[in-house]
Amino acid sequence: MVAIKRIEQTLETAIDRASGPGCPPKLAAAMRHAVFPGGARIRPRLCLAVAHACGDDRPELTEAAAAAIELLHCASLVHDDLPCFDDAATRRGRPSVHAAFGEPVAVLAGDAMIVLAFETLARHIGQAPDRVAKLMQAVAQAVGGPSGIVAGQAWESEPLAVLQTYQRAKTGSLFVAATACGAAAAGADPVAWHDLGDRLGEAYQVADDLHDAAASEGEMGKPVGQDAAHHRPSAALELGVSGAVTRLERLVQGAVEAIPPCRNAGDLEALVKQEAKRLLPKSLARHAA
Repeated sequence: MVAIKRIEQTLETAIDRASGPGCPPKLAAAMRHAVFPGGARIRPRLCLAVAHACGDDRPELTEAAAAAIELLHCASLVHDDLPCFDDAATRRGRPSVHAAFGEPVAVLAGDAMIVLAFETLARHIGQAPDRVAKLMQAVAQAVGGPSGIVAGQAWESEPLAVLQTYQRAKTGSLFVAATACGAAAAGADPVAWHDLGDRLGEAYQVADDLHDAAASEGEMGKPVGQDAAHHRPSAALELGVSGAVTRLERLVQGAVEAIPPCRNAGDLEALVKQEAKRLLPKSLARHAA
């Protein structure tokens, strides 16, 4: 089964479970709105790709890990769009969750998806307790303090933030979780895969900074110019557009070089290079071509 189908089916099962009988209708609708239709699903796809590279002998566990990571990512977007942060009215080309359902329901939907991510993993604890323990640890570290996505969001409330520290927390942490969880689900050493996730995470944040600075709202499906408006750390603002593009290219190459020896390394390298091609905003990609 192709990766995206595995991811979507597992997410559907999780959301159906969380929004079943007894769930307040607005909360159920808000969670579904936050998760479907999705974006590129790069984090869960990366998780599946690493597991495949390591043998993927427990695909149902890999799918649970991938879904948990995507649920956490979607929850972070719901919270990121709230009026107290970006106050974004759109996400993926349609109303953001708080714009569609109101701020209180959006907060609760994000919270519910965080809990659902851990429940999705916990359902497999009887089958592979040692592996699930490693998965939960990796996911928890990617979410909370001192360097998870919550910490990354919190850096935006500080008067001064080091760009790389901010980027590693806000974006890189879930990429590290994706690579570590892919390895752990397949019974491999998750620590050996941290460097790949770290480099890819920073590359995606640099790309996001470039999109915010150089892309259109139509291309992004959400408001642009937010980093400058909110005085947030940004590679495009700190290094300039050309400097940020150079940094992005070096990070992608570093990510390829960071892939540990494994049985299916070639497939993983191909995925990294394929995703790298779509990282630049269209205007910059045309200019580079």
